[in-house]
Amino acid sequence: MALTPRSFTHLARLMAIALCGVLMQAAVAFAHASLNASEPKDGAVVDTAPSVYVLTFSEPVSPLSLKLVRPDGTAIPLERFELKDRAVEIAAPADLGRGTHVLSWRVTSADGHPIGGSVVFSVGATSAAPPVMGDKIDWVVYAGVLLSKLALYVGLFIGVGGVFSLCWLPCGTRSGRKVVAIALGTGFLGALAAVGFQGLDALRVPLTHIVEPAVWSTAMATSFGGTAMAALIAFGVAAVALSGRGRFACLSSLAALIVSSVALSLSGHASTAEPQWLMRPAVFLHAAAISLWVGALAPLGLALRRGDEMGRRALRRFSASIPYVLVVLVAAGVVLTIVQVEKPRALLETAYGQVFMVKMALLAGLFLLAIVNRWRLTEPVMAGDGVSKTQLVRSIAAEMLIIFLIFGAVSCWRFTPPPRVLLAVAAQPASVHIHTDKVMAFVEVAPGRVGEVEVSINTLNGELEPLAAKEVTLVLSKPDSGIEPFKRAAVRRSDADWRIEHMNIPLAGTWQVRVDILISDFEKVTLRDEISIGP
Repeated sequence: MALTPRSFTHLARLMAIALCGVLMQAAVAFAHASLNASEPKDGAVVDTAPSVYVLTFSEPVSPLSLKLVRPDGTAIPLERFELKDRAVEIAAPADLGRGTHVLSWRVTSADGHPIGGSVVFSVGATSAAPPVMGDKIDWVVYAGVLLSKLALYVGLFIGVGGVFSLCWLPCGTRSGRKVVAIALGTGFLGALAAVGFQGLDALRVPLTHIVEPAVWSTAMATSFGGTAMAALIAFGVAAVALSGRGRFACLSSLAALIVSSVALSLSGHASTAEPQWLMRPAVFLHAAAISLWVGALAPLGLALRRGDEMGRRALRRFSASIPYVLVVLVAAGVVLTIVQVEKPRALLETAYGQVFMVKMALLAGLFLLAIVNRWRLTEPVMAGDGVSKTQLVRSIAAEMLIIFLIFGAVSCWRFTPPPRVLLAVAAQPASVHIHTDKVMAFVEVAPGRVGEVEVSINTLNGELEPLAAKEVTLVLSKPDSGIEPFKRAAVRRSDADWRIEHMNIPLAGTWQVRVDILISDFEKVTLRDEISIGP
């Protein structure tokens, strides 16, 4: 079934219906999660052990693992919790003793990516040696996540997109159909493997646990579970289209293309970004355009290499339609980039931006080849020039190689939060709890990054009661950068609440903190510690 103006009209209608379905998803999607607050606060010293721990995130989350590490290093699983909008309320053990404890948490956010962290607090007084929570990277699991994601992309774009091209251009050769079938099989296996590795990564367990049902159920409970199910459905429908003929095969291939594009809009950083009414359709259109372009290359190249009239007819149709596909691809890509990156400097300063720059360099080469193919080789090939045909086939092979490299680069985004997420995290305050037997101070810098900030200092006595000091002065220094101490006098807001507004912190890194507290005309206490400031 060839592409005609009437076919394009039907295609546009069906794609519009699918796009409406993607838009409806916006009502239930959220952004990448980050911990906004905790009770007790990180670094706090409380008089009595709390009965409930509260973790408040930037969006609703699903807990994967919650545990409390005691001062002696023993861990207690925390299995009783309640979800209240963005907060997780956790029932605390009843027999906590004095010393420093670590509340370790791991949750999955709306984009399907697991995140974790710890809240350190002390009961009565800090321990001599607070426990340290390590987050060791399992490179085997990470490699599995990356490779399975790459295989999934091969199935969605080369497999499903290839089936669509075989049905609608048409350019079906036996070798072309075989390549597409292999791509579909690769995608199918990749989707299954991706679910398993997603579960392993979410639970932070090694590869030996992959046969456990909890690993698979955990993965399917994340938003990536929806992506995997939609992808598997798309592969099944595409396989039916590949074995069918005529109008049924064409409509089945179109359905597979739509479902595969929807699959990618169900999870991931871009799909869960705001504004949802814009981002999910942009992901859908971006994915559909990639499938239409990339999926046609292998069948088209193999048909041209055979040298029959079918290959030239397919090339003519592809050449006429691909400019419109590229317009959609670029427009959707620009929207996704603007929302995800936010600031141009993030392209160089973040891992996400660096991966993006690698992708853009590869895309520049890909577009250059496409331009040469379209404006220099297409017409001579359609006129029957053998030399140009050989050059075009080789150029298409080079395009496929670059596309595989792009898939590999994009797979790395699984482990690199976009700059918009990093900015949200950086907006969170930095804090430190400094204390002696007589006086304590809780220092909070908001936001916890370089630039203009507001500093709050809460003062307490040894009994954890508000301390009405006469004066409070903050002194910051950064010896490793050659910054000598500079002072700022705090202004009293209440008996124990002191503020410093419009203070400028010029550099990121670890700063030396000194708090001078004048308790009376004859007594002054100096507290010292360190605080980490983000970029």
